Amino acid sequence: MNRIKEVLEEKGIKQTWLAEKLGKSYNMVNSYVQNRQQPRIEVLYEIAKILDVNAKDLLKEE
Repeated sequence: MNRIKEVLEEKGIKQTWLAEKLGKSYNMVNSYVQNRQQPRIEVLYEIAKILDVNAKDLLKEE
């Protein structure tokens, strides 16, 4: 489980912006945000870097 949705909301960032920065489709980012699919660890670190947070801040213990 991840907290990408919560971090995006806290920072006021849209999924479309994140998808563009990652070079991924909106649908792929949306599947991460909705926890239907989990990003690979490399992608998680890239998301953390883009959002300027620690990668572990994107994870939930569930």
